[in-house]
Amino acid sequence: MPRLTAFSRLLIVGLIVAAAYFGIRTFLPQLSQKFGQEAPATETAVAPETTGENKSATSSWTRQPFSYTPTAPMNGKLKGVVELGATGFNSFIIRVDARKNWKLEKAEFGASLVYEKLATDEDVKAGLKQYIADMLAYGVGARDIHFVISSGAKKVDIIQKIMDTLKNMGYFVNTVTAEQEAQYAYKASMARGFENSGFVLDIGSGNTKISWQAGAQLVGKETYGAKYFQNNITDQTVYNEVNTLSKSVPEANRDICFIIGGVPYELAKQVREGKERFTVLKAPADYVADGAKQKAGLNIYQAVADGTGCRHFIFDWDANFTIGFLLSL
Repeated sequence: MPRLTAFSRLLIVGLIVAAAYFGIRTFLPQLSQKFGQEAPATETAVAPETTGENKSATSSWTRQPFSYTPTAPMNGKLKGVVELGATGFNSFIIRVDARKNWKLEKAEFGASLVYEKLATDEDVKAGLKQYIADMLAYGVGARDIHFVISSGAKKVDIIQKIMDTLKNMGYFVNTVTAEQEAQYAYKASMARGFENSGFVLDIGSGNTKISWQAGAQLVGKETYGAKYFQNNITDQTVYNEVNTLSKSVPEANRDICFIIGGVPYELAKQVREGKERFTVLKAPADYVADGAKQKAGLNIYQAVADGTGCRHFIFDWDANFTIGFLLSL
């Protein structure tokens, strides 16, 4: 058999390479389709750590209008409450009637004796007297002014000094657990008529509360708050716990969620129309986080949305758990 020349061998190699090239172009797409090449994962609000379930449920949803007008109080009485929070004071004055219909008359946020770093007992006393005087001037009776310490504020050093001063002034300071906060948030936020189809979500800095009605029982659960990152807790750890906890909400109560808290407030500001009381939030994946706290809050929001399948989150501009406390008196 005659030996191949160098040119012949080069020609054969070229033909083999060409055949391989056209074969790959022809059959590779079919093989990929046949054996199911994986599509790129969708990014979420809590990337880069999140994987799995929360990435499969991040598609945007349509914001559906929410038309609801609360019943106005008849012959209502003014009542005031001051929340002694971990980062400051918030105060609310409502008018409430015998049927627990209520209307927010006045709200002040961030009036913080804590931030003012009041040094002496006299400083604290003078500041509280002014604070109480403002409520009295508005028309709230002295017996109808209440003070509540949030579950996240008990560890703040100056809170004990404030409690002692209020006690000496004749005021009782109410301390509440996280479970009670969840129940109070429900009483203030759950719109009448939605008790059997909805639940309440309160995303605070120190903790997040989820609540719903189960027959005659009001259930309240607590989990991580939006400042969990300060304790070096990962997004994925929080997502997993919040997601699991949110699945405790009965399926019948997952149609609509009334949401309150600091991060939801920031999200609602971006889409609020005029002075509406109720603002429908966008899907968590449709927001771009502004800062670490908002990013953490969106992670919590995403976990609840994924865990419950709820696609209708309504922010209430007037509700606060301390108003729920007033409604429970």
